[in-house]
Formats: sequence, C-alpha cells, structure tokens
Amino acid sequence: MKQYAGLDVSLKEATICVVDEAGSTVARGAVPTAPDAIVGFFAEKKTAPGRIVHESGLLSIWLHRELEKRGLPIVCVDARIAHKALSARLNKSDSADAEGLAQLARTGWYRQVHVRSIVSDRLRTLIGARERLGRLRKDLESHVRGVLKTFGVQLEPVKTARHRAAAGELEPVLAILAETFSPAHKALCTATAAIEEELRAIAKESPLARRLMTVPGVGALVALGFIATVDDASRFRKASDIGAFLGLTPRRYQSGDTDRSGRISKCGSGAMRSLLYEAATSLICHVTRFSSLKSWAMRLAARKGYKKAAVATARKIAVVLHCIWVDGTEFEWTKKEATA
Repeated sequence: MKQYAGLDVSLKEATICVVDEAGSTVARGAVPTAPDAIVGFFAEKKTAPGRIVHESGLLSIWLHRELEKRGLPIVCVDARIAHKALSARLNKSDSADAEGLAQLARTGWYRQVHVRSIVSDRLRTLIGARERLGRLRKDLESHVRGVLKTFGVQLEPVKTARHRAAAGELEPVLAILAETFSPAHKALCTATAAIEEELRAIAKESPLARRLMTVPGVGALVALGFIATVDDASRFRKASDIGAFLGLTPRRYQSGDTDRSGRISKCGSGAMRSLLYEAATSLICHVTRFSSLKSWAMRLAARKGYKKAAVATARKIAVVLHCIWVDGTEFEWTKKEATA
C-alpha cells in the first residue's frame, strides 16, 4: 500500500505525519530539523512514503536539497496554496499541519514550487547583499543630511571632507557626528563597489549573461538577476508566462457580470521587478540607439504615460530575455543589421 508524508518544518523541530492510500495515519512524530533525523524517523517507523510534501519557507531550499541527496521523494509546495487547505481545520497545531500536508500529498491538490539551484542562490545572495548595502548607505546619508538641515546646513553632492568642515564650523557636536559616520559610510561604499566588481566579473565569464546584456538597457546586474531568478528557462511553457511569474501582469477579478483588471499582481521577486523597471527606464530615457523595442516603448509612453509604459516595457524586456535564453541568440537591433 502506498504511503504519503507531510513535513511541517520549524526552526528547531520538524513534525512528520505518514498516511496510507485511505488517508489513515500510519505514523507521526517530531524530530530535530536535520535531514539525517528525518531520514532516521522513516527508517525507525519502517515507512517508505512515495511522496513527501513540505511548504515553501526559510529552510525549505536547504532542506529540500539535502533530502533529495538522501534519495527521498521530497516535494516543495506553495505555502499560500497549502495555507488555504490547512486553514479549514478548526484547531491549528504542528501535528495537524503535518497531517494536512500528508493528505495534500495523497490527493495531489497542491502546486509544486521550483527549488533553485545552488548556483542561482549564490548569485541571488551577492545581488541581495549589494542592494542591502546600497540601502544602508542611502539611509546613512539621508540621516546626516536631515540632522544638518535642522542647523541650517544644506549639503550638496560634494566630498565628505567638505561636509565635515561645514559641520565643524557650525557646531562641534556635528563635527563629531560627521567624523563618526564617515568611516561607516566609506566602508559601505567600499563593500558595495567590491560586490559590484565581483558581479561584473561573473557576468563577463558567463556566455548567457553576455547574450542577455545585448538587450538595450540590460546590464550585468539585470542579466545576472534574471538568470538567478528564473534558474531554468525550460520550466516556462511560453515566453509570455515570465511576466506573470515576475508579477508584472495585471490582476483580474471576474464574477458574473463583473470583469475588471487591476494593477500588477507583484507576485514573485520584488527585487527582480525593480531591476527590470530600471532597465526599462534606461531604455526609454538613456539609450539613444534606435531599436524596435525602444520605438515600441516610446510610442506606448506617448499614448499611456511614462509609468505604465515603463512597467509594460519591463515585462517586454523579461519576455525578450527569456527568448534569447531559450533560442541561444542575441538581441537584434534592426532588421537591416539582423540580415546583414
């Protein structure tokens, strides 16, 4: 008789429930959140689940990879979809959630989540660190500017040494503030520059990233971010599906006579959406060389306004990047150049 297991994972413990084809509980228990402990539980209970389901979460990627290495048929499911089914229970507990996940594994009523490769996670880590360091630097600069404005000092984008001199002439306390913050600001700038240099080196060595960077407005950061987010282009049946995956398609509500489209869904990676929006902005405002993509974006901006055009262009760029990835081609600037 086939068996199915549900795995409710927390930081310290993983609650496990195993059910049979009829939905009856075969075994249940809690073990430390460690791959070997989970494998040992199934061996101790003499169970061999044909499918093990766990929700997406902070530990999901690591745990999924480790259990796959140990030969377990592990499946990661969308936590939002699983929550809808688990919330139907009157009482919530780790044991009840594990049993509910086991029943989802038995019935197949779940949406499987793609688990990224270790290479993609390394890229995402570098890109995320660069973005976080940039935010910290901007927060520090904004704080110093805000404090100095209360004393009538309005700083322009000049060197830090002039900032310290202006502050020291007005108030000794402000000079101390500037001297204290300057090493932190310098360290943040140095760390950000080091990560950006590493990302440029990775993009230079990647043939795929170099091909994606032929798209106008797309630089090393956007190309690597797209590679890390998508991970496997073949998992999308159509290139247009990439827009919905990145949350760049409008929401839709339909019920009876009501049928309306709203703003973009904002599903998926918010960081990747921001990078694509920056690429669209660069294409519309800064790229001077003609291309059919820029012409389309400019016509749309004139008809719908800049903001809507930028979002639509970001979605268009994502589709173009996916097509280049799948086809193994480069961006064609004009038809004349493409046939030459």
